This record gives sequence, C-alpha cells and structure tokens, in this order.
Amino acid sequence: MRLNSERFLRDLHALRGFGAAGVGKGVIRPAFSEADVEARAWLKGRMLDAGLTPHLDPVGNLFGLAYDRSLLLGSHSDSQPEGGWLDGALGVIAGLEVARASVEAGGPPISVVSFQDEEGRFGVTTGSAIWSGQIALEEADALSDHEGIGFGDARASMPGRAETFVDPDRFTGFIEMHIEQGPVLDQANDQIGVVSGIVGIRDMKITFGGEQNHAGTTPMALRKDAFQALSDFNTRLNDRFRNVITPRTVWTIGHVNLHPNASSIVPGRVNFSMQWRDADADRLLHLERIVRDTASELAEERQISLEFGPLLGLDPVAMDPGLRNALRSGAERVAPERWRDMPSGALHDATNVSRLMPVAMLFVPSIGGISHNFAEDTAEEDLVAGLRVLAHAVGCLGQ
Repeated sequence: MRLNSERFLRDLHALRGFGAAGVGKGVIRPAFSEADVEARAWLKGRMLDAGLTPHLDPVGNLFGLAYDRSLLLGSHSDSQPEGGWLDGALGVIAGLEVARASVEAGGPPISVVSFQDEEGRFGVTTGSAIWSGQIALEEADALSDHEGIGFGDARASMPGRAETFVDPDRFTGFIEMHIEQGPVLDQANDQIGVVSGIVGIRDMKITFGGEQNHAGTTPMALRKDAFQALSDFNTRLNDRFRNVITPRTVWTIGHVNLHPNASSIVPGRVNFSMQWRDADADRLLHLERIVRDTASELAEERQISLEFGPLLGLDPVAMDPGLRNALRSGAERVAPERWRDMPSGALHDATNVSRLMPVAMLFVPSIGGISHNFAEDTAEEDLVAGLRVLAHAVGCLGQ
C-alpha cells in the first residue's frame, strides 16, 4: 500500500473549504447546514473516485462501501458551531486515503464513513447512535436543537438520502483516527496516542421556573429568581461532587437560556444543559443522583418549579485488544519512543459503533491542546504520521 500524503493533505484542506470561517483554519459546518450538505456531496464524489460505492442513509450518515466485507474507517465531518478543521474531518479523510491506496495496491477491502451530527446539534453523536441502535429513529426525530428545529425536519431536508441503513454485518471492525483535543501528546512531544478506552457521558436539560417580576420593586427576600437558583445549584453541585469524583471526572453547564433575559426584570425561568463525563458507569449513576437530588432540594427550598429533560448518554467503552495491538505496532514503527497508550476524555462515534463490532481509536496531537475552537490545529507531519500508523494497522489486520 503506497500512501499519497500530498493527496491526503489536499483533500483535508478541500474539506475545510466547506464552511470555512473566522481566522486561521476555523470551520462552521453544523449537521444539516448548507455547508454540511455540500461537504457530503463532495465526499460522495471522492468516494466514487476512490472506487467505493457511496450510500447516504436515512439520517445523513455517508458510507463509502468496499466491494466485499471489510474493515470500516472514518469519523464525522460536521463541526461545532465554532469549530476547527480537523475535529472528525481528519478521521474521514485519513480513512478515505487508506481505502484509496488499498484499492490502488490491490489490498484488502476498506470502507469509509462520515457519521452525521456527532457534535450533538440534536443529541449525543446522533447519527451513529441511530445506526447502532442506541436510540430509535422515531425517538431521534422528536429531538430538537437549541432553536427548536426538529431532527426529523432537518434530515428530511437533506437530498439524496437512501431509504435503508447499511447492514453492520458488512464490517469486521471500526477504527477511528482523531485529533486528541487535549494537551497530553502536545506537552509530552509525543506523536501518536493509541486509545485504551473512551469515557462515558450523561447529558440532560434542566429548567427552573421562578416568578418574573419588577427588578426595582421586588424585595430580595420575596423573589423567586430563576438565575439565583441556577447559581446556587452550580455552587452546591461543585461541593457535593468533591468526594465522588476522580481527577479525570468533568462536568459542564454549557448552554443557558434565561427568560426574559432583561436587565430590569427578575428572571422567571432558566433552562440549561447539564453534562458530566467519567470512565466508570457506576460513578456516572452516582453523579446523576447528586444532580437530581440537588436540583430537587433547591427547588423545594426556593418554592420554584423544576423540570428534567430526557437523560442522554453513552457508557464507557474499552477498545478491542486486537485492533488496538495493530495500532500499537504501527505506532512503534512510525514513531518509536514517541507514542503512548492513553484514554479518551472526549466522546466519539466509536462508542456507539462498539455495540455492533470491535472498535479502536488513534490520536495525533492538538497544538496547545486546543479544540472546538477556530485555533484548532495539528502539525502536518503529525497528521501524516497518524495516517501511516493507520495504514500499517490496516495492513497487519489484512494479512
């Protein structure tokens, strides 16, 4: 298998052109946006050129299928509302280059995928979650984004969708190449990370309903201020998590919608996202109990209403030993003494796919540990090193 690193980098930069924004190499390409639709049409053409058969499934997952049962490579090509050029896109284009090089060399069949809505515009890794059976299509169609647009309506607007899903039995396993999105490899001057496991995640929306009132005439003691409830919730949660968490446990209140959001009105309602991640499923459940108990206690004390949205999430996943060892072999050959085994603190499509087949993941460094940011970047020599490790693993597995 002879890789064409220039072709690989050229395709990676071409994909960046769909939704290019901001300074540097920023990208705005949310799921089902115009840029996302155009990017998938371009990817479909590149898959055809590589000798693969494109299949855009009912929810927008784009597969490039090999002629026979095969290993599946890829990631996602949608972006955060303000994202970088490599998050997800790297795994798709690296998979495409390996598949194309394998076809040219008469090597083993390789298929490629770009999953839809990994970045969670509508849920948690929505496209791969539906394909893997993590969430039913009917349930997913009822999900909505922060602007109230439904997933069912969004996918219906995407042209060229097939009526059927790809049969997972076509694939022997899945390898996802990705940027680390953290500082470990960059700070250690390592070039490759072979992922040992992926953390679990829980995500839900919470609403406190207070009482909207005049900000100048309502005494503090009589207020039912929804924002003060949120502030108190955050403080109590941090305190109560302290004796439960590990250094790798993380939690985030990341999206807040305050109503009516005016300077002279006591806020009457606040809706916010609550997310937590950990590598232990039991700890995730313990944290959920703390979240629910703390919110309920606070709502009773302040005499305000409380609503919990659906709990979304995925359990922690260990990587398949066979696939992982193939990646370790490639890392040792390409970057001797500059690679490491490491966990993933970020969520990936591989978590969902693990329900269907063996999975493994490969990381390359993120400069400064920056991701989900226009400044996200990786040195091109590290991108190519990751591509070579992936190709080596595919060669080992195809023997």
